[in-house]
Amino acid sequence: MFKKLILTITGLLVVLIGLAAVKFAPGFGQFSVMGAVMSSMVPPPEVVTAAPVNAETWENLISATGSVVTVQGVTVGAEMAGKVVGINFESGAPVKQGDLLVQLDTSNEEAQLRSAEANMSWAKANLDRSTDLLQKNAISKSEFDLVDAQYKQSFAQADAIRAIIAKKTIRAPFAGRLGIRQVNLGQILKEGDPIASLQTLDPIYVNFSLPQQRLASLTPGTPVRVTTDAAAGKSFEGKINAVNPDLDPITRSVRVQAKLPNSDEQLHPGMFANVEVVLPTKQNVLVIPATAVLYAPYGDSVFVVEQKKNEKTNQAETVLRQQLIRVGTARGDFVTVVDGLKAGESVVTSGVFKLRPGEPVMVDNKLAPKAELNPKPDNT
Repeated sequence: MFKKLILTITGLLVVLIGLAAVKFAPGFGQFSVMGAVMSSMVPPPEVVTAAPVNAETWENLISATGSVVTVQGVTVGAEMAGKVVGINFESGAPVKQGDLLVQLDTSNEEAQLRSAEANMSWAKANLDRSTDLLQKNAISKSEFDLVDAQYKQSFAQADAIRAIIAKKTIRAPFAGRLGIRQVNLGQILKEGDPIASLQTLDPIYVNFSLPQQRLASLTPGTPVRVTTDAAAGKSFEGKINAVNPDLDPITRSVRVQAKLPNSDEQLHPGMFANVEVVLPTKQNVLVIPATAVLYAPYGDSVFVVEQKKNEKTNQAETVLRQQLIRVGTARGDFVTVVDGLKAGESVVTSGVFKLRPGEPVMVDNKLAPKAELNPKPDNT
């Protein structure tokens, strides 16, 4: 029994020693062979997209956000109380200065005017007779003055009634486009009740603010370019109309107003607008796609694609060099590089967060997205 146990243990030890020799023996063991194969394997190069560093001339722009306001805009209202007996406009219609909008009831005033005009005619006749008599010294000067005062008084009474009728005949104070009608026939209006909004849409103003350090660049007549999401893909050209003489004491910013033609009335009061002030000077810049920049707290960097000789294979290969840069302004899909790159160098434009310096790569731009200064995504 004991001998059988000794033989079994001995057999197991022989088997284990044989397995260890097969697996771990230097030079021919399975693990040694696997290690040699793994060490000789070279991972395939990473596929990347790349773009050149371009030297370009950009317009010198100052960007801001603003609001569209009208040159003239009011809510037309009733100056006097009265009943609406006539409406002479449609909602949203264009009108000229002086066009009749709403007529209030003036039947009582018209009757008073006829009586006042009759009194004025009688007073005028008395004045003419008194003038003849005064020339003949048939009446005294005081009697003539009384008749003259009566005529002037009757004339003033008639003018006062005409003024009331004019106030109840509501007309457009200036040319523009009306808003939605807010009155109906037969409605009794009180003083100040709204009738409709009236806005002059061509030309139109855009108000915006800029920091005080830009004040020296702002002069009336400087071109501006305005865009808004309400008119996608369209740019409106105008010029600075006025610069506020005082600054906001809290933000230290200056308010600026630009005037733009708006013949097709695509800009409306209250719209949000993106404004670019186009300065007369231009700037020479180095430009790369914004996706090429790897942003980090210690400094921004890019991966430069360059050709190097592989010391093991003695063949040229494409590898990456991480380069710290200083980024300038951004415009569209591009950023400017102030320092760290030269024109003509090539930088990786996609997946930079997963790359490492010295890594071999293969450039394939078949699926690279196109970078544009004025991108217009289809799905916005």
